[in-house]
Amino acid sequence: MADIVLNVSVRDRSGTGSARASRAAGQIPGVLYGAGRDPVSVAVAAGEFRKALTTGKLLGHLVTLKYGDEEQAVIAKDVQFHPVTDEPVHFDLFRVDAHGAIRISVPVRFRHQDASPGLKRGGALNVNLHEIEILASAEAIPEEIIVDLTGLDVGDTVKASSLVLPEGVRVTAHHADATVASIASSSAMASEEASSEAEAAS
Repeated sequence: MADIVLNVSVRDRSGTGSARASRAAGQIPGVLYGAGRDPVSVAVAAGEFRKALTTGKLLGHLVTLKYGDEEQAVIAKDVQFHPVTDEPVHFDLFRVDAHGAIRISVPVRFRHQDASPGLKRGGALNVNLHEIEILASAEAIPEEIIVDLTGLDVGDTVKASSLVLPEGVRVTAHHADATVASIASSSAMASEEASSEAEAAS
Protein backbone atom coordinates (compact mmCIF):
# COMPACT_ATOMS: atom_id res chain seq x y z
CA MET A 1 0.00 0.00 0.00
CA ALA A 2 1.10 3.58 -0.62
CA ASP A 3 2.45 5.68 2.25
CA ILE A 4 -0.41 8.18 1.93
CA VAL A 5 -4.12 7.38 2.10
CA LEU A 6 -6.64 10.06 1.12
CA ASN A 7 -10.23 9.57 2.24
CA VAL A 8 -12.44 11.22 -0.36
CA SER A 9 -16.07 12.09 -0.77
CA VAL A 10 -17.67 12.33 -4.21
CA ARG A 11 -19.04 15.72 -5.17
CA ASP A 12 -22.49 15.68 -6.77
CA ARG A 13 -21.48 18.11 -9.47
CA SER A 14 -18.40 19.72 -11.01
CA GLY A 15 -17.60 23.34 -11.72
CA THR A 16 -16.70 26.48 -9.79
CA GLY A 17 -19.82 26.49 -7.63
CA SER A 18 -19.27 22.95 -6.40
CA ALA A 19 -15.59 23.62 -5.70
CA ARG A 20 -16.46 26.78 -3.77
CA ALA A 21 -19.04 24.89 -1.71
CA SER A 22 -16.46 22.21 -0.86
CA ARG A 23 -13.94 24.79 0.31
CA ALA A 24 -16.61 26.50 2.42
CA ALA A 25 -17.28 23.11 4.06
CA GLY A 26 -13.61 22.72 5.01
CA GLN A 27 -12.66 20.47 2.11
CA ILE A 28 -10.24 20.70 -0.82
CA PRO A 29 -11.93 19.90 -4.15
CA GLY A 30 -10.26 17.78 -6.81
CA VAL A 31 -10.85 15.71 -9.91
CA LEU A 32 -9.95 12.07 -10.54
CA TYR A 33 -8.94 11.30 -14.14
CA GLY A 34 -7.49 8.47 -16.19
CA ALA A 35 -7.79 4.77 -17.01
CA GLY A 36 -10.21 5.52 -19.84
CA ARG A 37 -13.00 6.36 -17.41
CA ASP A 38 -15.03 9.52 -16.92
CA PRO A 39 -13.60 12.17 -14.58
CA VAL A 40 -15.01 12.10 -11.05
CA SER A 41 -15.27 15.22 -8.86
CA VAL A 42 -14.04 14.48 -5.35
CA ALA A 43 -13.09 16.31 -2.16
CA VAL A 44 -10.76 15.66 0.79
CA ALA A 45 -10.89 17.19 4.28
CA ALA A 46 -8.60 20.23 4.21
CA GLY A 47 -6.62 19.16 7.28
CA GLU A 48 -6.01 15.68 5.89
CA PHE A 49 -4.89 17.08 2.55
CA ARG A 50 -2.50 19.59 4.13
CA LYS A 51 -1.00 16.82 6.27
CA ALA A 52 -0.40 14.73 3.13
CA LEU A 53 1.25 17.71 1.45
CA THR A 54 3.66 18.30 4.33
CA THR A 55 5.05 14.77 4.03
CA GLY A 56 6.58 15.68 0.67
CA LYS A 57 5.27 12.36 -0.67
CA LEU A 58 2.04 13.49 -2.29
CA LEU A 59 3.00 14.88 -5.68
CA GLY A 60 4.52 12.31 -8.00
CA HIS A 61 4.07 9.42 -5.59
CA LEU A 62 1.69 6.52 -5.38
CA VAL A 63 -1.31 7.44 -3.22
CA THR A 64 -4.17 5.25 -2.06
CA LEU A 65 -7.55 6.86 -2.63
CA LYS A 66 -10.20 5.53 -0.29
CA TYR A 67 -13.94 5.94 -0.79
CA GLY A 68 -15.87 3.92 1.75
CA ASP A 69 -14.65 0.34 1.36
CA GLU A 70 -13.23 0.98 -2.11
CA GLU A 71 -9.54 1.71 -2.69
CA GLN A 72 -7.82 2.98 -5.83
CA ALA A 73 -4.14 3.56 -6.62
CA VAL A 74 -3.62 7.10 -7.93
CA ILE A 75 -0.90 9.62 -8.62
CA ALA A 76 -1.30 13.26 -7.57
CA LYS A 77 -0.05 15.21 -10.57
CA ASP A 78 -1.08 18.77 -9.79
CA VAL A 79 -2.03 20.90 -6.79
CA GLN A 80 -3.19 24.49 -7.23
CA PHE A 81 -2.55 27.03 -4.49
CA HIS A 82 -4.19 30.34 -3.58
CA PRO A 83 -1.94 33.16 -4.86
CA VAL A 84 -2.12 35.11 -1.58
CA THR A 85 -2.56 32.58 1.22
CA ASP A 86 -0.61 29.76 -0.50
CA GLU A 87 -3.27 27.33 0.74
CA PRO A 88 -4.18 24.39 -1.54
CA VAL A 89 -7.41 25.07 -3.42
CA HIS A 90 -7.64 22.24 -5.97
CA PHE A 91 -5.89 19.02 -6.97
CA ASP A 92 -5.79 16.56 -9.88
CA LEU A 93 -5.43 12.81 -9.40
CA PHE A 94 -4.82 10.15 -12.04
CA ARG A 95 -5.82 6.50 -11.78
CA VAL A 96 -2.89 4.15 -12.31
CA ASP A 97 -1.95 0.52 -12.28
CA ALA A 98 0.56 0.25 -9.46
CA HIS A 99 2.71 -2.01 -11.65
CA GLY A 100 2.12 -0.34 -15.04
CA ALA A 101 4.43 2.32 -16.50
CA ILE A 102 3.29 5.92 -16.22
CA ARG A 103 4.76 9.15 -17.58
CA ILE A 104 5.77 11.75 -15.01
CA SER A 105 8.33 14.54 -14.49
CA VAL A 106 10.74 14.38 -11.55
CA PRO A 107 13.22 17.02 -10.34
CA VAL A 108 16.92 16.96 -11.21
CA ARG A 109 19.49 17.48 -8.45
CA PHE A 110 23.22 18.06 -8.93
CA ARG A 111 25.88 16.54 -6.71
CA HIS A 112 29.69 16.72 -6.28
CA GLN A 113 30.18 20.24 -7.61
CA ASP A 114 33.47 20.31 -5.70
CA ALA A 115 34.72 17.38 -7.80
CA SER A 116 34.18 19.18 -11.11
CA PRO A 117 37.47 20.64 -12.48
CA GLY A 118 35.51 23.13 -14.57
CA LEU A 119 33.54 24.49 -11.63
CA LYS A 120 36.63 24.55 -9.38
CA ARG A 121 38.35 26.75 -11.96
CA GLY A 122 35.47 29.21 -11.88
CA GLY A 123 33.23 27.80 -14.59
CA ALA A 124 29.46 28.09 -14.46
CA LEU A 125 26.88 25.31 -14.30
CA ASN A 126 24.19 26.02 -16.90
CA VAL A 127 21.05 24.02 -16.15
CA ASN A 128 18.79 23.40 -19.13
CA LEU A 129 16.33 21.02 -17.47
CA HIS A 130 15.21 21.25 -13.87
CA GLU A 131 12.88 18.28 -14.39
CA ILE A 132 13.18 15.11 -16.46
CA GLU A 133 10.21 13.30 -17.94
CA ILE A 134 10.44 9.58 -17.22
CA LEU A 135 8.50 6.34 -17.58
CA ALA A 136 8.32 4.19 -14.46
CA SER A 137 5.92 2.04 -12.54
CA ALA A 138 4.00 4.04 -9.95
CA GLU A 139 5.69 2.18 -7.10
CA ALA A 140 9.19 2.85 -8.48
CA ILE A 141 9.05 6.59 -9.23
CA PRO A 142 12.25 8.18 -7.86
CA GLU A 143 11.93 11.33 -5.77
CA GLU A 144 14.72 12.92 -7.83
CA ILE A 145 17.28 12.20 -10.53
CA ILE A 146 20.86 12.75 -9.42
CA VAL A 147 23.45 14.20 -11.80
CA ASP A 148 27.04 13.51 -10.73
CA LEU A 149 29.30 16.39 -11.77
CA THR A 150 32.52 14.57 -10.86
CA GLY A 151 35.22 15.07 -13.49
CA LEU A 152 33.26 17.50 -15.69
CA ASP A 153 35.29 20.32 -17.19
CA VAL A 154 34.45 23.47 -19.13
CA GLY A 155 32.72 22.51 -22.36
CA ASP A 156 31.36 19.22 -21.04
CA THR A 157 27.62 18.51 -21.25
CA VAL A 158 25.25 16.12 -19.50
CA LYS A 159 22.73 14.44 -21.80
CA ALA A 160 19.48 12.95 -20.54
CA SER A 161 20.37 9.73 -22.35
CA SER A 162 23.52 9.36 -20.22
CA LEU A 163 21.85 9.74 -16.82
CA VAL A 164 22.17 6.92 -14.33
CA LEU A 165 18.58 5.91 -13.57
CA PRO A 166 17.09 3.46 -11.07
CA GLU A 167 16.18 0.01 -12.35
CA GLY A 168 12.99 0.03 -14.36
CA VAL A 169 13.08 3.79 -14.98
CA ARG A 170 13.77 5.33 -18.39
CA VAL A 171 13.72 8.78 -19.93
CA THR A 172 10.83 9.39 -22.31
CA ALA A 173 11.43 10.07 -25.99
CA HIS A 174 10.51 13.70 -25.30
CA HIS A 175 13.73 14.23 -23.32
CA ALA A 176 15.93 11.40 -24.64
CA ASP A 177 18.23 13.67 -26.68
CA ALA A 178 17.98 16.71 -24.44
CA THR A 179 20.91 18.42 -22.73
CA VAL A 180 20.33 18.51 -18.98
CA ALA A 181 23.24 20.80 -18.09
CA SER A 182 26.65 21.99 -19.22
CA ILE A 183 29.80 23.51 -17.74
CA ALA A 184 30.51 26.86 -19.37
CA SER A 185 33.28 29.41 -19.11
CA SER A 186 32.26 32.26 -16.80
CA SER A 187 32.89 35.98 -17.23
CA ALA A 188 35.39 35.77 -14.36
CA MET A 189 37.34 33.08 -16.20
CA ALA A 190 37.29 35.14 -19.39
CA SER A 191 38.66 38.18 -17.53
CA GLU A 192 41.36 36.08 -15.90
CA GLU A 193 42.40 34.59 -19.24
CA ALA A 194 42.51 38.04 -20.82
CA SER A 195 44.70 39.32 -17.99
CA SER A 196 47.05 36.35 -18.37
CA GLU A 197 47.33 36.94 -22.11
CA ALA A 198 48.03 40.63 -21.54
CA GLU A 199 50.77 39.83 -19.02
CA ALA A 200 52.34 37.31 -21.39
CA ALA A 201 52.37 39.83 -24.22
CA SER A 202 53.97 42.59 -22.14
